Amino acid sequence: MSYKDDDGFFVSEKASKARQREAENARKNRAEIIKAHSQGKVSRRDLVKMGLITAGGLLAPIHGLNPFVNSAYASGGGGVPTGAPASPLFGVKDFSTPMPRFDVAPRIPNPLTGGLTPVPQAEANQTLQAVDPALGGGFGPIEGRPPGPVWAHQRFNQFAPQVGFETSQAQAQTNHTYNPQVPSSLNSGIDPTQPIPLKFHPGLPTQDPNSVWTFNGTIPPYLVQGRYGEPILLRHHNRLPVDVTQNNGFGRNTISTHEHNGHHGAENDGFTGAFFFPNQFYDYHWPIVHAGIFSVNTDATDPRAGSPDGSGGITKLPGDWHETMSTHWFHDHMFSFTSQNVYKGNAAMFNIYSSLDRGNEAINDGVNLRLPSGSSKDWGNLDYDVNIMLNEKAWDANGQLYFDIFQFDGFVGDRICCNLTYRPYFEVERRKYRFRILNASVSRFFKYGLSDGSPMIQIANDGNLLPHPVVQTMSDEQGIAERYDWVIDFSRYNIGDKVWMVNVCEHQDGKKPSKDRTLADALGGKSADPCVGKFLEFRIVRNPAQPDQSQVPNTMIPNPDLSSIPVARERVFEFGAGASQPLTNADTSFITGAGNQPGQWGVRTDGGPTLNASFGRISAAPKFGTREIWTLKNAGGGWDHPIHIHFEEGQILSRADGAGNAVPVPAWEQGRKDVYRLRPGGSVTITMQFRDWGGMFMEHCHNTVHEDNAMLVRWEINGGGTPFLSPLPTPVCKAQGVTFIAPDDIAPTAF
Repeated sequence: MSYKDDDGFFVSEKASKARQREAENARKNRAEIIKAHSQGKVSRRDLVKMGLITAGGLLAPIHGLNPFVNSAYASGGGGVPTGAPASPLFGVKDFSTPMPRFDVAPRIPNPLTGGLTPVPQAEANQTLQAVDPALGGGFGPIEGRPPGPVWAHQRFNQFAPQVGFETSQAQAQTNHTYNPQVPSSLNSGIDPTQPIPLKFHPGLPTQDPNSVWTFNGTIPPYLVQGRYGEPILLRHHNRLPVDVTQNNGFGRNTISTHEHNGHHGAENDGFTGAFFFPNQFYDYHWPIVHAGIFSVNTDATDPRAGSPDGSGGITKLPGDWHETMSTHWFHDHMFSFTSQNVYKGNAAMFNIYSSLDRGNEAINDGVNLRLPSGSSKDWGNLDYDVNIMLNEKAWDANGQLYFDIFQFDGFVGDRICCNLTYRPYFEVERRKYRFRILNASVSRFFKYGLSDGSPMIQIANDGNLLPHPVVQTMSDEQGIAERYDWVIDFSRYNIGDKVWMVNVCEHQDGKKPSKDRTLADALGGKSADPCVGKFLEFRIVRNPAQPDQSQVPNTMIPNPDLSSIPVARERVFEFGAGASQPLTNADTSFITGAGNQPGQWGVRTDGGPTLNASFGRISAAPKFGTREIWTLKNAGGGWDHPIHIHFEEGQILSRADGAGNAVPVPAWEQGRKDVYRLRPGGSVTITMQFRDWGGMFMEHCHNTVHEDNAMLVRWEINGGGTPFLSPLPTPVCKAQGVTFIAPDDIAPTAF
């Protein structure tokens, strides 16, 4: 199979050297325009007026600018879906380096009594500091959280932080303090005492400081471990360059940290308009409580709503044990720059442990599910519980990370990575392992299985253990931000065997998968998409030192029964293209106004017009303490949208295809979810509750390029009690301090 140049997304890896040079020169020229746009020197509207891009965001067919423009050189056949020539491999071979385990964040005890300085407080710390002239000069607060009681941490004293974590968003640098919390024998022989430069493979170039911005500026990715009943204070410092132009062509130096699917107040949700600046920090308070804490099991008598107590027992907690969560992640949510910042490295994972999912497979107390993990610690063992951040990257001729901010349909890279490492291997013992796989791409879907077609057991979806495990030989398509947890039993293999995880989901562009290949096609190299095929090699190296005590029970966490809770109202959200931006005070700079962003994409609410994103517009305001039914519709069949609703998990009630016909909800979607793939032309109807916490939240496409351009809506919980206003004021963030303005607009059907 081959893709033609005039398809607008590919330049062949098999093209002539002259054609490749021509395309690379075009990419360099285009990169200068991308850089100017990312730094705010030229607007998208200016580029359209100059004829450099189309209104839809595609490259104008100009020789020397568009890598795909017709030329005298033959295209060859085959293709790379990056909007640029193939990312060079510098002689690197597949499966020639180990996959590193995550870097586990150190826990800070007593964050309120000396563990963190300055001491965290309920309201934002407004102590003044000098602001760098590059950020406007003058003075501004040390904490970037909006000030006052509306943005104070809700129930801060009731759920006072017991443990702290402190991290910085920082430029690429060498990791000298790697702590995987497993021995080298369980980390494919990696010596944690050796420095780890920021490379996607030891044979690839080191990334420049402004090419990659990660948590602490290092790799492997960052992992936080928490447990129910132990509130967390995450202090996130912004250590990025004050000069917005120092970004190597993409990424914004203002950030907002979203704990994806966190059940807590909006002031800690990473609201897209509550971003903070270099030299500031933001204190995020994660209470880590079961949903329904004030209405279900309030006397805390059910041990299934519980937490490891540190000595083999259970601390019983209030709330609904059916709402227990396990695998989360957190990432940037900067308005209109989420895709760039996440791709640049602002993504980490968060494992939550409970009496049900304890992270100790040996404790047999009738509550603990004993999933694969290990047993040396009371909770949170990682020996056989492995986080995998799955995504793909692209880099330029010098090996530096590359991103095209003008691919408004979505950006897909051509080099697949596990834990930010290009096609690694991972050594395993002959026993069961749990793999928590996060799709951390900005636009690419994955669908994968083992190369020998043997079964895997899916135990969780979107961080929630399923009611029952599902045995599969091939995953469903995993949308952006979805988490799939798997158990793979390697005892069926012999020492010395190898087996590979294989991606069969093919992309030609960022709109949606073009097709799902068969396993045989993927292994046979019949796809022109270089991310189709083997991406992770498992090497079976030994028998386990200790007996495998783990299990996969037939019943895990049944869904909560909502049948007795009346439905307060129903809403419809339709996601599509051709949106408008009718606000009279629209300010497309987003920094000086309420955050209004024109773009190719938009959302239609309850039959109204399709509108571009504005975090100053309130599109829905469900009442505190109620349940609603929301229908999410895909307005077209030429794309797919994985829709994420912040704050509360939902249950899928039904699915429909493009013709409106009901289609079955598969077993792996019958648990609780927070990302809903609409599928081309399809729709999904869900039910969710609004309780425990208040504030303003978001709903958006998690193809983050769609989100940024501009498929996002703001909604808020109405009636959360003091100090909440109705409606809430919109924050306007500057390094000199956050002010507030009234909402731009309120949808007629919002309340």
